[in-house]
Amino acid sequence: MPITYSQAGVNIEEGEKTVDSIKDAAKRTFSSNVLTGIGSFGAAFRIKGYKKPVLISSADGIGTKLKVAIMAGKHDTVGECLVNHCVNDIMVQGADPLFFLDYFAMGELDSAVASSVILGIARGCERNGCALIGGETAEMPGLYKKGEYDVAGFIVGACEEKGLITGQTIVPGDVLLGLPSDGLHTNGYSLARKLLFEVAKYKVGMVLPELGETVGEALLRVHLSYASAMRALRKEKLLKGAAHITGGGITDNTPRMLPAGTNAKIQTKAWQVPPLFTLLRDIGNVPEADWRRTFNLGIGMIVAVPEAGVAKAVKALNKVGSQPVELGKVVKGKKSEKPRVIYV
Repeated sequence: MPITYSQAGVNIEEGEKTVDSIKDAAKRTFSSNVLTGIGSFGAAFRIKGYKKPVLISSADGIGTKLKVAIMAGKHDTVGECLVNHCVNDIMVQGADPLFFLDYFAMGELDSAVASSVILGIARGCERNGCALIGGETAEMPGLYKKGEYDVAGFIVGACEEKGLITGQTIVPGDVLLGLPSDGLHTNGYSLARKLLFEVAKYKVGMVLPELGETVGEALLRVHLSYASAMRALRKEKLLKGAAHITGGGITDNTPRMLPAGTNAKIQTKAWQVPPLFTLLRDIGNVPEADWRRTFNLGIGMIVAVPEAGVAKAVKALNKVGSQPVELGKVVKGKKSEKPRVIYV
């Protein structure tokens, strides 16, 4: 008897159904710079408006947050999380997002799930002024369990060469402002899932009095985009450096923006750590250092601004709806040692 592709576990019609369902949403993200449509072998984007453009790119995923989405049967937020994560990664270097491509893979393609995720990506692109110009939807039987999937994104942005932010102008005395997060964002979920679902035996739909919402709602909050905040600081010429607080927490990410010979002194009592993070620490008696390297603890972005410009920076951030916290300062370190965070 003839054996078909469908019998091998791949449903081409389901893939086409997924693509058709997201075409209109993708087109809404297009600008006049998009030269090809969804379905082209390669996506073409025209770069204009720059004298000496520098392209800045990043690729990322959202890790085991997807496990929570699958448990909760809620797939409409993870796509936006992916876009915002990637947008933040390039904006710390002074770029504005130009275009985005996604990769979605599932063992047995479910067009309803795939469409929900990709529509979230399109929504994130639209909100960040970024064109969703292409991607890949793959069905791979045998590689993923039934109902499981993975999603990743690739973003390209641009800035003028003279506007590239490297952190090299940061000096001792500069002030570190923290921009609040909205939950775990997209990091620390392997530990969070172990603590909440294995140790504490919570269910994804269980309401926790400490949080005032279900476990699933707390864990599936959208990773915030700091695009408007970064643009506000750039407009005032106050942004000397920035660190997106992702895997590694404040401990490992803050030094990535610091030049040699400097450290970051962070006041641990400068902000109130949200209840979700203290709950996670208490459930597993998580060591302090591990806790700080795994979770963002309520701070999703740290920016370095000149001491004389703090008031102006706070005012600019407030105008775009951000409520920054003064976390500490840049201090002198040894040039022979890597920059680090000093908690006080």
